[in-house]
Amino acid sequence: MADTATTTTVELPFRARVRHGVHAGRLRVRDGVRQGHNWLQLMRFAAVGASGYVLNLAVFAACVHVLAIDYRLAFVVAFVISVVNNFWWNRHWTFDAKHEHPIFQGTRFFAVSVIAQAFAYAVLVALVSGPGLAKVVAQAVALAAATPLSFVGQKLWSFRA
Repeated sequence: MADTATTTTVELPFRARVRHGVHAGRLRVRDGVRQGHNWLQLMRFAAVGASGYVLNLAVFAACVHVLAIDYRLAFVVAFVISVVNNFWWNRHWTFDAKHEHPIFQGTRFFAVSVIAQAFAYAVLVALVSGPGLAKVVAQAVALAAATPLSFVGQKLWSFRA
C-alpha cells in the first residue's frame, strides 16, 4: 500500500505575495507615505536643506560678486561648505543616525550629494549659458531642482532610514 502525503497549501494575502515581487516598490512607497515619522523627516530634511540652500547661495554670491571667482568654481566652493553643514545636521537631527560610524555615512552622503550636485551643475550651466539667467538666480533654481534627488538618495542610502 502506497503512502500518500497530504500537502496543505495556504493562500497568502495578495499583499504578502507581491511584497517581494514586481509591486514591492510601490507598496513600500505607499506604506512609507502613510507613516507620520517620514513626513517629519521630510520637514526636517527641508529645514536642513533650507539652511544649506541659504548658506550655499550666500557663499556662491560672495565668491561671484565679492571675490570675482568664476561661477563654475564658485559652485564647487559653495557645494563643499554647504555639504558639510547639511551632513552634520542631517546626521544629528533629521535622521538621528548616529548608530553608524560618521566616515561611512559621510562617504555615502558625499556620493549622493555629488550626484545631486552634478545634476544641479548641469542645470546651472544650462540656465546661465542658454537664456542668460543671472548666476545667483540660476544657482537657486538649480539647487531646488536637485533637492528631490538628494532627499531620496540620502534617506534610502546614506542614512538608511
